[in-house]
Amino acid sequence: MYIEQLYTNCLAEAAYYIESEGEAAIIDPLRETEPYIAMAEKRGAKIKYVFETHFHADFVSGHIDLSRKVGAPIIYGPQANPSYDVVNATDGQEFKLGKIKIKVLHTPGHTPESSCFLLFDESGKENAVFTGDTLFVGDVGRPDLLDGVMSQDELAGMLYDSLNKKIKTLPDNVIVYPAHGAGSACGKNIGKETFSTIGEQKKFNYALQNMTREQFIEKVTDGIQPPPQYFFEDARINKQGYQSIDSVISKNNKSLSLADFKKAVADGAVILDTRKPDDFEKGFIPGSINIGLNGQYAVWVGTLLDINQPLVLVTEEGKEEEAVLRLARVGYENVVGCLKGSVNAWDGKLDTVETISPEQMKAELAKGVQVFDVRKPGEWEVSHLKGATFLPLSNILKNTDELAKSNPYLVHCAGGYRSMIAISMLKKLGFTGRLVNIQGGFGAMVTAGLPVVTEEVVA
Repeated sequence: MYIEQLYTNCLAEAAYYIESEGEAAIIDPLRETEPYIAMAEKRGAKIKYVFETHFHADFVSGHIDLSRKVGAPIIYGPQANPSYDVVNATDGQEFKLGKIKIKVLHTPGHTPESSCFLLFDESGKENAVFTGDTLFVGDVGRPDLLDGVMSQDELAGMLYDSLNKKIKTLPDNVIVYPAHGAGSACGKNIGKETFSTIGEQKKFNYALQNMTREQFIEKVTDGIQPPPQYFFEDARINKQGYQSIDSVISKNNKSLSLADFKKAVADGAVILDTRKPDDFEKGFIPGSINIGLNGQYAVWVGTLLDINQPLVLVTEEGKEEEAVLRLARVGYENVVGCLKGSVNAWDGKLDTVETISPEQMKAELAKGVQVFDVRKPGEWEVSHLKGATFLPLSNILKNTDELAKSNPYLVHCAGGYRSMIAISMLKKLGFTGRLVNIQGGFGAMVTAGLPVVTEEVVA
């Protein structure tokens, strides 16, 4: 028996390769199929099944393309019923894979069709459970993604039953392999580890402690942030089907002349600059939004940009296909093309962003310049700069109407990636005043001794 977790940091997503006696199964594959096919070929195995834990909301799964290419059926749990051919397994149904077997555990709650897959080893013992978005390390899946169809309280009640009847009853030594890790918006506060055990989660996961259904519903639904706007569209795509990833790459990875690039922008396309923030600040095409490939690129595109918005890309040379592929992972396929020659092809004046150190920031604060903290609510609540204004990046489009666009502002996040996105967004929204990025972000500000407010004391 062989198990490998295939973790993708930019989406905080885990797919799984399982193999026994030359037969392999893939659980929750990403949009691109080549890594799974190549792994099976390298190991001399044939992919027999493609398992899906649920209709993913945060990425477009590669299950349809992979099934088509390798001739393996797609296995969902009960109540899936998508618009393409699958095996809708019954609760408790088992699938043999070489000398091991995989049992379907229907665990509704995150979504009605959500299922976990319990793996039995060669000796017939429960070895691992692939929990999808039902159970994470330190957290559980959010129950609020079926607005208008089923309330979050209804789904949370179903999740309570699933966890208590199907998950907590498993042996403590069973390994927990979830679909997501820290940084995913599919949970409230997922732990940094990407796997655990049932025993560890029963000890430390707040949602697996002994409590009433009412207490569980209150805890699980408390403090959930609004889901990124693309979640509902991705879930729809995964249920209804999609264009093959090969044709998407072929169509979207086009090299645009400067004239074609300018025409696309004139026709309404948004310029998405995928270079690193350090490169972006030195010179960028006016009106560009910077979301770098070096961070959670697809997640922030999905959070901030309309999925139907036409895009033109400015990338590091040689990064064009990666930029297109990673957009397709979250269902963003309306890409006109990539500017040939990158930013160097631009024939007009480039815009820049000023970056200063926390030491230089002290002088700006003494002048009374306002500070924007664009981190997440949880980060802000733990500690933040005294006197700062909280302007979370995820809601930046909705929270700027009352701000004076001609004023100067200092902008920071934890390290500099999100603050550069924020500054580029503010410029795009018509802010004409001096927008200054803080080098090193909040961590560097604390090190420099800037006054910080925490939950317990004011420094």
